Amino acid sequence: MAELILKVGEGDPRSVRLTRRITTVGRDPASNLHIDDPTLPPTAFHVLSDGDAFTVSAHTGCEMTVNGRRRTTCRLAPGDVLRVGVHELVFSPLPPLPAPAGPAVREEPLVRFSRRLLEAGSLESLLDALLDALLEVTRADKGFVIELSDGTPEVRASRNVAPGNVEDAVSRVSDSIVQRVLTTRRPLVVADALHDAEWSSSASVVDLRLQSVMCAPLVARGEIFGAIYLGNDSVRNLFDERSLETLTVFSSQASLLLQNALLLRDLRRENEALREAIESRRYGELLGAGPSMREVYRRIEKVAPTDVTVLIQGETGTGKELVAREIHRRSPRGVGPFVAVNCAAIPEGLLESELFGHVKGAFTGAVANRAGRFQAASGGTLFLDEIGEMPPSLQVKLLRAIQERVVQRVGESRGEPVDIRVVAATNRNLEDEVRSGRFREDLYYRLHVVTIDLPPLRERGDDVTVLARWFLQRYADEFDSRARGFAPGALAALRRYTWPGNIRELENRVKKAAVLADGPLVTGEDLDLGQDGLESTLPLADALEEFRKRYISETLDRNGGNRTKTAKDLDVDPRTIFRHLEKLESERRGAPLPPGAKP
Repeated sequence: MAELILKVGEGDPRSVRLTRRITTVGRDPASNLHIDDPTLPPTAFHVLSDGDAFTVSAHTGCEMTVNGRRRTTCRLAPGDVLRVGVHELVFSPLPPLPAPAGPAVREEPLVRFSRRLLEAGSLESLLDALLDALLEVTRADKGFVIELSDGTPEVRASRNVAPGNVEDAVSRVSDSIVQRVLTTRRPLVVADALHDAEWSSSASVVDLRLQSVMCAPLVARGEIFGAIYLGNDSVRNLFDERSLETLTVFSSQASLLLQNALLLRDLRRENEALREAIESRRYGELLGAGPSMREVYRRIEKVAPTDVTVLIQGETGTGKELVAREIHRRSPRGVGPFVAVNCAAIPEGLLESELFGHVKGAFTGAVANRAGRFQAASGGTLFLDEIGEMPPSLQVKLLRAIQERVVQRVGESRGEPVDIRVVAATNRNLEDEVRSGRFREDLYYRLHVVTIDLPPLRERGDDVTVLARWFLQRYADEFDSRARGFAPGALAALRRYTWPGNIRELENRVKKAAVLADGPLVTGEDLDLGQDGLESTLPLADALEEFRKRYISETLDRNGGNRTKTAKDLDVDPRTIFRHLEKLESERRGAPLPPGAKP
């Protein structure tokens, strides 16, 4: 046994015992002897023990001297002084340890290896522990951990005992041997590759002049995800079946931990990509980057600085209140209150009092004066959600309050001025409500100054998966869930589902999945996406027609409704655009096409 003693200024020296086959020295904290010096490479040099002798080898980028002479590799003798940078290290043999008084207790390599795996704090340290242990017990010259990435083998970690670049060692991996192991899912040993009847004609074996190779698959939960590859260039240490048995035991022990570490690494990368995607798609509290959402953001930018009344239209669950809050936040009234009223959730008999307030004794139960939501929103924004549900008897009072900015409490004869901005929202078609007599026309035009149309989730493309990942991250943290991502099948289901409940339904399904998921990946079963909400497959002609309509509408939106410019951009006759608009209007009203109009 021997040790390296590092002299540290005037203080006490530090040392490391050379009990491993490979002992590393450098500025990398994972080195066996860590030297905190930024001028040194991560690994300055390593000491190789073959049981009888110790050989030191400098790594690329490190200048090393031994007893004052520049060396890249040499065999160490007692008292040799190594110097790297400004640091001196002395090689010193140690006397043999005294025999223990009781029975000898020897920690088996597999036990030591298992403990190191469990103590490893990162994927990199886990891979290093695996390769260090394997090179120690098999006496291999080089080792590699290979990961299957989209079906392609890629080297993820490497150890090279001999001096030289790790890249050079990676180039000496036999593709033929790796592919055999990945295909058969069985470990393989080639004791003397150049003289093996099966492998001596292999191009990679001949070109690399390989001596002895072992390779074992990494399998977890029945799935192969990589391999461990070990090589020897010396005829003195040819691998045999016993070596392969050792490799197989070690790789089986490491497989599950390695797969979990690789999965955690991929999830961290996915979360980082998610954060970047969210930042690129975020507009305040809103998420989305499609053309329809960019138009929503553009309108918010235009109307927010003004006091104009805004009507937000969209299906239930599309986020109308979030848009209203964003308008308020970006307006000069942002420092004032934001008061939301759901007109559909309050009984008709209480809605007037809720909106305008009441005085004591105005009705049974009115035991004190009470201000309404209009008064509470003074100086800020009043958000009237589901305005289409308001009973006709209250619509005339609401019209007066919006028009004159004066409210009258129930039971009171005089008006009270309020300083508010009104933003309303509805999931109904108010024009149809006006025609049917359920909504006052004058109130509709008072609200319909500027309209913001929110697209349903099914028309927002990749925003679905970005929102789903954002909700999962949020609720996994809240519920301390193991779920950190979505399985490929779950992502496909998210994109195919039509989302009748829009963002609210998506949030609820992801919240449930975060609670119920058994593993780190949410599956389609966890989301409970049945066949009812999946998009049906359209005949090709219908699909083309749907695309045609959508494309013309989007081009019209980009051109601000200019029909002539749209026709020019699309290289069609202007009459095509007019017929398109007539057809859309007829479909919206449920009326037949005008005489002579073509579908």
